[in-house]
Formats: sequence, structure tokens, C-alpha cells
Amino acid sequence: MDLTYTPEEEDFRARLRQWLGEVLPLLPAKPAATDWPGRRAYDAAWQRMLYDAGYAGLHWPRDAGGQGVTPAQHLIFLEETELAGAPYVGANFVGLLHAGPTIVAEGTPEQRARWLPPILRGDEIWCQGFSEPDAGSDLAALRTRAVRDGDTYVISGSKIWTSHAEIADWCELLVRTDPEAPKHRGISWLAMPMDAPGVTVRPLRTLAGSAEFAEVFLDEVRVPAADRVGAENDGWRVTNVTLAFERGTAFVGEVVACRRVLGALARTARDNGRWDDAVLRRRLGRLSAEFTALWRLTQWNVSASRSAGGAPGAGGSVFKLRYSHARQELYDAAAEVLGAGALDADHTWVADRLSALSYTIAAGTSQIQRNIVAERILGLPKGR
Repeated sequence: MDLTYTPEEEDFRARLRQWLGEVLPLLPAKPAATDWPGRRAYDAAWQRMLYDAGYAGLHWPRDAGGQGVTPAQHLIFLEETELAGAPYVGANFVGLLHAGPTIVAEGTPEQRARWLPPILRGDEIWCQGFSEPDAGSDLAALRTRAVRDGDTYVISGSKIWTSHAEIADWCELLVRTDPEAPKHRGISWLAMPMDAPGVTVRPLRTLAGSAEFAEVFLDEVRVPAADRVGAENDGWRVTNVTLAFERGTAFVGEVVACRRVLGALARTARDNGRWDDAVLRRRLGRLSAEFTALWRLTQWNVSASRSAGGAPGAGGSVFKLRYSHARQELYDAAAEVLGAGALDADHTWVADRLSALSYTIAAGTSQIQRNIVAERILGLPKGR
């Protein structure tokens, strides 16, 4: 992989920096973390600005409404927007980074035309209906049932940890369409409208006090069979496409954010006298090397994804595994730098530290990632 930038890519960076410098001062104040309707409006407005400026779906293929840029340009965009303090995808996370790329890879032309433009414009928000109370790490054990009734599915069951369900228009939903088949073979991937009769959303409050997750209860919800992505009972394969995006490229912007936080930590330590602690300096130095390596791994994964036709491979699990633990270590170091200030619940690093605890669970636990690395990359036999 060539890590140098071409003149064209540096020109892309310069134009992006100029645009960010012009539009970011015009943004309104960010809504409170608990104001989900306000956050949806804020995130949707930013996504529309990106769309109008030609920066939405940069790495998506042109025939899917994207810009078809090079992997390097995609990474430049992520790096420059984070360094400039631009809004993150926020409520558009599932649509832009999970459902959208899955529909790009697996959807029919009609499905692409229906769902991708509103995602890119920020008009429609998606949530993820995968996990269930008894099907988290063992996702294939899901029991939400979809019974075929002519041209529709009748769905009953429940989901948990459904991201952004309370403000979503659509849900990427995993259902069991053949209860007699082996558990990995009787699953289908559906797009479900969240305003369909029979859908009930109950927000869940996290340790950090936010409510970006919810329980979703489904009572004979009817979804057209035309809204199934992939063949019936082929949903496990489609799901692995979604999970590859979730683990492989969805977190890349956060690596830049962590590097920025690390720099701020070093400056704070110099200001409050904790920089005199040689052990702390070594800890921050090791974390700097860690996140530099993760950024290089990110570059490799994005390049490999492009070469493979857009879908990340199992290498995304290597990134997800190490990044989850490095993020936790970063905010443990932040607590050490802050000292007594680490008990101030209003400090952004304190909230981020609480959030970091979930990263070894979200998007597949670290134990699941180790199994994927062992079996699919190292070729080790499956454990019993």
C-alpha cells in the first residue's frame, strides 16, 4: 500500500479544508445529548450540507449515488473533518455506515434507488435491529419470527440495544424465516418502516445517562417481501456484510478523534504538573504509538476494502479488537491525568470514559473478534 498522497489528493485536502473553514462557523450550537429530536435535526442538516457540497457518500460507488473517490481521499475526508471539529455522522450512523453500504453491496436496483438517496441527503434515519435478549454475541440464535403471508412478512418478537430507534424511519432487521433450518440458514435481512403498526419503542438509559439505545417490540408487524435485502433465508450472509462494515470501516473517524484527545491529554498533563511523572509519560507515548499503528491499519483496511469491491474483510476484526481496548486505555489515562477531576460527571472525558466501557461489547464482543481472527485469518480450528 502506498501511504503517500498524490497532487490530486492534496488538492482535494486543500479544497476540503477551505470548505470546512467557511461552513463550520455557520453551524448552530449542538443540541443537548438528551435532546434526540434536536440531535436528529442537527445531524440531518449537517448531512444535507455535505450532500449539497458533494461530500456525501464519498467512498460509495457512483452508481449508488456516491462520489467514487479513492481510499486515500476517503481517509483525508475523515482526518480533516475530525481535526476541524466538524460534526460526526451522529444519528446517521446506521444508515451511512451499516445499512447503506449493505444495500449498496446487496440491494436490487429498485432498493438502491428507494433507500440510498434519502440516506445520503440525511432525510431518513436508520436503526439496527439485530440483537435480542437471548441473542447477543450468539446473534444467529435470534428468535424474532417472520411468517410469509403472500407478498408480506408478519413479524413478531423483540430486539434490544437498537441504536437510534426512537428517532429512526427505518430499521435494518434480522428475522427468522425458517425455524426448521439450522440457525445460520433460516435468517433474512429486512428493511422495516418504524412507523408500521405493531412497532413499540422503549428507550434504554445507559451508564452515561444517554438513551441512544432502545428495546423494540414487534407485534404482528407487516413488512413487504419486496423490502427483503438478499434472498429469503440468506440473511446470515447479508448480515456478515453489514457486520464487516460495522467492524471494518465504521470506526475509522474515531481513531483520528482519539489521537486528538491524546494530544489534549499531553497538554493538560503539562499544565497541571502530571507530566513530571515518567510512568505517565511512557503510558501516553505507548498510546501514541498504538493509535498511529491503528491509523495505519485503518489505511490498510480501507484500501483492502476498495480492492475487494467495497466490503471489508476479516481484517476489520483485528482493528475492532485492538481499537476497543486502546480506547479504554486512553480514557483510563485521561482519568489519571485529571486526578480528582475524573469524578466530574460534566467533563467530556468522563462521559467518554463511561462510553468506552461499551466498546469491547458493541459491534461484536472482543471474544467474538478473537474467534474470527483465529478461524478466518490464522486458520485455527474452531473451539469446542
